[in-house]
Amino acid sequence: MAKGTKISWTHHTANFWWGCQKVDAGCKNCYAESLSNRYGKKIWGHPATSEREYKKAIWSDILRWDEQAGKDGVRRRVFISSMADFLEDHPQVNEWRRDAITLLAGLKNLDVLMLTKRPENAEKFLGVWYYPFKWPEHVWFGASVSEQESFDKRIGALVAVPSKVHYLSAEPLLGRIEMDLRGANYGINHDTYSEMVDWVIVGGESQPGCRPMDIEWARDIVEQCRRDGIAVFVKQLGGHPNPRHEIEDLPKDLQIREFPK
Repeated sequence: MAKGTKISWTHHTANFWWGCQKVDAGCKNCYAESLSNRYGKKIWGHPATSEREYKKAIWSDILRWDEQAGKDGVRRRVFISSMADFLEDHPQVNEWRRDAITLLAGLKNLDVLMLTKRPENAEKFLGVWYYPFKWPEHVWFGASVSEQESFDKRIGALVAVPSKVHYLSAEPLLGRIEMDLRGANYGINHDTYSEMVDWVIVGGESQPGCRPMDIEWARDIVEQCRRDGIAVFVKQLGGHPNPRHEIEDLPKDLQIREFPK
């Protein structure tokens, strides 16, 4: 759980459980796995051979954050599963996920940022939000991509989800990505989904052993977002031991931190 967070595009992070399995090159230097290992937790790996850890306090914490945002008269953002993947197919988390879905749907003053490397599992595990087409408007749905291969693999499944806001997190950015952000090539009915991708987050790796990010890759994404009228948020350029997290540390042309409308 975390009321405050160093993740600059959210106000809170919330984890109903910890643990996951790596699925692609973007996972190589997973910060969540590194943090778990530091605490001596063996919760990373294939579902058949590794457990996930239930987090008890967050269930009441997130309700308090929602209540406080209402009292303050503001909407705040909560990023869920920063230490897991909400859509991982692990039998241990099925009941936890069902309970979390009910809790998240009932929030009134928080925008929920759900981010996954498994958007193809959305209908399987979030089916209650599909039928009869009642996806909560405050739940934003995003997919993590790192290079062209993961973008091409996930974009179709992302935009097929009936969420009001679709977004991409290109972090860690490991290569140039040519993005079709309006979904013209995915056969989606624009009468049903008004926008294909509403927001793109860009960032490099920043932990020990981080892989370099070419600044031109970030500029390419910004240019594509500008072309298609998409909000873009440049989080960081990466680098260890001095990652550039603050907006003033970025080149002037990349000091962009927008949110979807």
